[in-house]
Amino acid sequence: MKRLLVGIMAALAMLVGLALNLAPAATAATAPNGYPYCANGSSSDPDGDGWGWENNQSCVVRGSAADTGGASSSACPSGMTCGSYTVSGLGSRKSQVRSAGGNSLDLAVAMLETEDMTTNYAYGDNKTGDSANFGIFKQNWLMLRAACSQFSGQSASQYNNGAALNSNLGQDVSCLHQSQNHYGIGTWFAGHRDGSSGLSNPNTTDINNYKAAVYWIQSQINGNSANLSNDTRFWVQVPAI
Repeated sequence: MKRLLVGIMAALAMLVGLALNLAPAATAATAPNGYPYCANGSSSDPDGDGWGWENNQSCVVRGSAADTGGASSSACPSGMTCGSYTVSGLGSRKSQVRSAGGNSLDLAVAMLETEDMTTNYAYGDNKTGDSANFGIFKQNWLMLRAACSQFSGQSASQYNNGAALNSNLGQDVSCLHQSQNHYGIGTWFAGHRDGSSGLSNPNTTDINNYKAAVYWIQSQINGNSANLSNDTRFWVQVPAI
């Protein structure tokens, strides 16, 4: 009897081991669009757009509007006009931004701000003081001096120091990431779009439209790896402010 029980137990152990070997491997916690799911769920998404910010990168809230099953949706944000066209040399510029530490969200911000993703625009974006913009992302001096270490402690009147970003892509990307980490991605969008007013009132229609535009461009870039290095520029019609 004892031998029989031992035999049965050994057979059961073999069956369990076989089942474990045949079981499918656990899938990574990654959304279909390639971004990780937010470990903290909606608590990482204070503005409720489906995108959160964890571990210094964007993440997707499961079951949200951002968890659509793919990042290459061609549908333009509601009520907005979108498109794409070729800009000679843009692919090389994209590669330069990525080599400097930029990601697809950074490419999208720069692509929306200027056609060639450079600083060939009016000095300070025709603004002064905390409103002055610098670098390919047109980062405002208010947020630069509050969040970027190289400008820490400087005053509004020292805004000309921000021009250093116009000729140093690595510093430009670094300051962008420092600012996003400092404010959190939702608040960063608001301040980037509308400065101190946006920081005080981050959920205006204009700010949400700007954010939707950037995310749409990012989705087109992520939808085809070729868009990370080709000459295609994606655009959304967003009024300048």
